[in-house]
Amino acid sequence: MNNVPNVEFRAPSIKKSGVEILDLELFYSRLPKYKVCPSHAHRINYFCFIYITEGQGGHFVDFKYHPFKQGSFIFVNKHQVHAFDLKNRPKGKMINITEDFLNAILTNIRIPFFTPTHLVSSQQPLLSLSSALVDTCDSLLLEINKAQESEAESQLLVQLLFSSLLVALAAERKTDVQHLSETQALRFQQFLLLIESNAAHTRDASDYAEMLHISYKSLNQMCKQASGQTAKQLIDAHAILEIKRQLIIGSAKIQDIAYELGFDDVTYFVKFFKRHTQLTPSQFRGKAATQFS
Repeated sequence: MNNVPNVEFRAPSIKKSGVEILDLELFYSRLPKYKVCPSHAHRINYFCFIYITEGQGGHFVDFKYHPFKQGSFIFVNKHQVHAFDLKNRPKGKMINITEDFLNAILTNIRIPFFTPTHLVSSQQPLLSLSSALVDTCDSLLLEINKAQESEAESQLLVQLLFSSLLVALAAERKTDVQHLSETQALRFQQFLLLIESNAAHTRDASDYAEMLHISYKSLNQMCKQASGQTAKQLIDAHAILEIKRQLIIGSAKIQDIAYELGFDDVTYFVKFFKRHTQLTPSQFRGKAATQFS
């Protein structure tokens, strides 16, 4: 099957170097110019939020199809694999932000409850907005665009406006993370980031507790409170997602993928994957080739 490409953020201007709000109709008009067809599975190195203002359809995020309608907000995190359903072309906005921009917000403005939660099985990437939040989103996105187009454009003003949007969305999303203290929420976010950067080296929850300088018991309690899952379940969820991504990225041998992701025993690798997905890696690859080609 064709390789799944990695798509990087390309800012349309200096003022939009960290965040771009793109009208979906403009996005559709540019389709012939894109090197990668957005309806084919691709992996992004930035955060992509899609806000549907009119119409319906569906979006693929990490191998699952999520139907949307007017008033839907779709969250696609960095490194996730996604694909647009271009049969239905709803109206709305695509909001692309870089990790540096998000980090700047988290550094300058304290919004501890915006945590990427795609590893949490109970958390869906799609949110149906209330009518009040629709009005809020419309207003804030308009103000962000105005701030970016202003001659006296202030990066801090853009960050403040965007953080207001994130806080409003997080409140409506009602994740379990909101039940944590600020310190716990930040630590949970650190844990998720550590999983992403260290998964090929260890899948032992005790190792992550040591990295966070807390006890294994404290880590487990925090994870259960934040997600309803144990630390080990979250670690395994990341491993399964990364295996799936690697399986559809190209034609690498199963053995090579296993070794790259830190599995020394290929037989165990296959059993681990099948235990979580009911498919062998080869079966998943064949199924994905049909679905995402």
